Amino acid sequence: MTGKYDALARLFEYPDESYVQRCRDAGLNDFADELLKLTVSGIEELYISTFDWNPATSLDLGWHLYGDQYERGEFLVRMRGELRRYAVAESTELPDHLTHTLRLLGRMNATDAEKFAREFTAPAVAILLAALEQKNTPFTAAIRAVRDALPAQAEVPATRVELPVLTGEE
Repeated sequence: MTGKYDALARLFEYPDESYVQRCRDAGLNDFADELLKLTVSGIEELYISTFDWNPATSLDLGWHLYGDQYERGEFLVRMRGELRRYAVAESTELPDHLTHTLRLLGRMNATDAEKFAREFTAPAVAILLAALEQKNTPFTAAIRAVRDALPAQAEVPATRVELPVLTGEE
């Protein structure tokens, strides 16, 4: 399982010239073909506008579960402990980032992975997927692949997430 989750995790690392190949390595050939229409800088811009500019589409899963509440801090502490326990190296991202979560799931035994996914990962990914479906971005395919790979599923919320319009103007 480690290989599958590691390949999916690489889809949510900042894009570079190897990004389209990472998509293919994860088995997302249609997604890769869609991205071939863009330059590397175009993929970077799309990634940033999709995941970094709007909390509704953040890759920090604790945000989707707890928002800016105290419980998110507790979740971050718990995640850091789990990452250490399973020897998952942290990056510059917060411990609840999707890349860390996927790598963690790949190192857990099946029972623990199913419990962790059911309690944390699946609900957060479902909320993220609902927001991305509104945004009409190719990255929706990558999040769907994550959702399909999880050992537990959560229903994608039917409620529409209000996405702010970012114009770059103040």
